[in-house]
Amino acid sequence: MTEPEALTIYNFTLAHNFKLVLAYHTQGKEIYWQFQNFNPPNSLTIGERFAQASGYSLSETPYNSSFAGFKDWFIQNYNLPGYTIEAGIGENPLPLSQFDEIYNDNLGIFVLGAIL
Repeated sequence: MTEPEALTIYNFTLAHNFKLVLAYHTQGKEIYWQFQNFNPPNSLTIGERFAQASGYSLSETPYNSSFAGFKDWFIQNYNLPGYTIEAGIGENPLPLSQFDEIYNDNLGIFVLGAIL
């Protein structure tokens, strides 16, 4: 919690009763759904629904990508589902021309995440 934006997200999360979290990154059109051996109830099932709604693949979090993310912290501390959504493909920063496609791919995730 050394950076102001990390501390802000931390405090915001502590102040709310979230049932799941979505952390957005760019690269890969895939969804990471677990953290190490932490598999909160229903997290795989929800991840499968997100994958179906978006067309993204559901993947286990690569070992080298663990340990520093918001999703990982949330899963470990709350034992609730957390997902990293890797939106888009290409060189970062992704071009604005991908916005409509990314939005349309993720609209189902937004809706499902809000009602679950």
